[in-house]
Amino acid sequence: MALSFFYLAFVRVLQLLRLSRRDTDGLAIEIVMLRHEVAVLRRQVIRPALQPSDRALLAGLSRLLDRKRLGRFFVQPDTLLRWHRELVRRKWIYAHRPGRPSIPAGTVAIILSLARENPCWGYRRIQGEMARLGVILAPSSVWAILRRHGVDPSPMRTGPTWTEFISTQASSMLACDFFSVDTVLLKRLYVLFFIELDTRRVYVAGVTASPSGAWVAQQARNLSMVLAERVLPVKFLIRDRDAKFTLSFDEVFSLRRDPDHPHSGAGTPGQRLR
Repeated sequence: MALSFFYLAFVRVLQLLRLSRRDTDGLAIEIVMLRHEVAVLRRQVIRPALQPSDRALLAGLSRLLDRKRLGRFFVQPDTLLRWHRELVRRKWIYAHRPGRPSIPAGTVAIILSLARENPCWGYRRIQGEMARLGVILAPSSVWAILRRHGVDPSPMRTGPTWTEFISTQASSMLACDFFSVDTVLLKRLYVLFFIELDTRRVYVAGVTASPSGAWVAQQARNLSMVLAERVLPVKFLIRDRDAKFTLSFDEVFSLRRDPDHPHSGAGTPGQRLR
């Protein structure tokens, strides 16, 4: 594929040099003839079969033309994006892994019954009670069942619901996560972003190809200087259990909530939700 691409590119460069030496009239007549030949071929072939080298050359040449002139060719911007998506899809194909076996409906009913009859029991306590009954489940499975059926965590069952808590504390809550972007050269970049739950304002903290715990913690420190200007301090941080969110990352927001720390903001101590 690489050799054919370079050979095809070399031939096209020679043709451009040859055309540049011809007179203007002869070049214009040849262009008109080539356009008519292309129009005739388009009436016969609905979708031409292109080799990978053809796609690479056409994609490169399309960058040298004005967007207004691209309408004359079958390689449109949408076509280039479709080719890029196909390249990314072929590169990031993962082997299919079978999922966990489904939990019987009777077991799910028992878990829900224990949670409703005992509001102070968390998912780990329920998992222990199920183990006493001879049903061995992972704590994460019990947590997933409760969440799927709308059962709030144990402290929330006797107080406000999760929706009520979010609506009242949204102005002091911040959430963070990663999303990825694939470049033209099939390099994957990871973007760390934060979002305010009340205003939906998004902060792009940083972009890197190799995120690490130290890098994430440094981006959090940079963001903390911006958040120091908020009227209401950040009291709650929502994140997942990614290993890149280290203890140093959590300490950045803990210091901002500590009014006795000399470098903290005007925040107050709060509970960190994960």
